[in-house]
Amino acid sequence: MHLSEGVLHSQTLIAGAVFAVIGLSIGIRKMDYQKLPLTALFASAFFVAGTIHVPVGISSVHLILNGMAGLFLGWAVFPAFCIALLLQVILFSFGGFTVLGVNLCVMALPAVLIHYMFRRILQEHSSVLTKVLVGASAGFLGVGLAALFASLVLAFDGGSRYQDLILLLILSHLPIFIVDSVISAIVIVILGKMYPSLLNLRT
Repeated sequence: MHLSEGVLHSQTLIAGAVFAVIGLSIGIRKMDYQKLPLTALFASAFFVAGTIHVPVGISSVHLILNGMAGLFLGWAVFPAFCIALLLQVILFSFGGFTVLGVNLCVMALPAVLIHYMFRRILQEHSSVLTKVLVGASAGFLGVGLAALFASLVLAFDGGSRYQDLILLLILSHLPIFIVDSVISAIVIVILGKMYPSLLNLRT
């Protein structure tokens, strides 16, 4: 869901950069350095998922997996996603340097929200059904909130001029809702069986 460079006005780009810097500072401060390998794992998954994409209007359609990453990383998704997005810009020219802050907020803020919505449920309930439901919900909401935030950015920046693009953005991501939900549910069930300590999530 990369927004393209050269579309948004400077005030939107500056606002996105400011929020991204705030998120990065919180993420670095709250990062559990004993879980750096896990952070790197989710950053890599996010990077790979984003490289397989289809351009749609001024955005692109691809797997996001931000809900799943948010469950385990919390605020650490900001530095993790920032590295992945930066590499995507450098290696594949996805998005752009000027829109990096906006794209980071669009991807990472939903992940942080999902972390606080579901982390206690995973801590207190260990059944497979709970993991499946939480994983599917995290995947669904991760994509949904990212689409919502991207739509709000476009509405703030261009108003009614971007109305058709916002509708196209949401409709084009409908298959991603399903795929992200399924992958997230499967991964959380597997990780819960292999590494149950990971479900003792931190803020």
